[in-house]
Amino acid sequence: QVHLVESGGDLVQPGGSLRLSCAPSGSVLSVRAMAWYRQAPGYARELVARITRKGLTTYGDSVKGRFTISGINVNNSVYLQMDNLKPEDTALYLCNADVRRDAETWYSPDNWGQGTQVTVSS
Repeated sequence: QVHLVESGGDLVQPGGSLRLSCAPSGSVLSVRAMAWYRQAPGYARELVARITRKGLTTYGDSVKGRFTISGINVNNSVYLQMDNLKPEDTALYLCNADVRRDAETWYSPDNWGQGTQVTVSS
């Protein structure tokens, strides 16, 4: 498995914005998709946004029109721009990637980071 590193979580007021980032902690051969999930206490993990290397995006219904996931850049990093944040967006945001680590392995989607906490509160 490849470890992913997230950053950018913070405490923000309702209506505010944050930008999260995610990248593999070490070198990898290829990344074909990256995604953001979130998990709040007592709730199931849910998809926030996903993007493929080719740029195909998928968003959770609750964030459409407010969140934007960037394309996967040359450093295999991805960003999540979150605007018009609401208290219900409060959660631990986790990055996921479908990664081919090296030439001797094939793609694996089971790569996660530790998460970055987003808290929306006045």
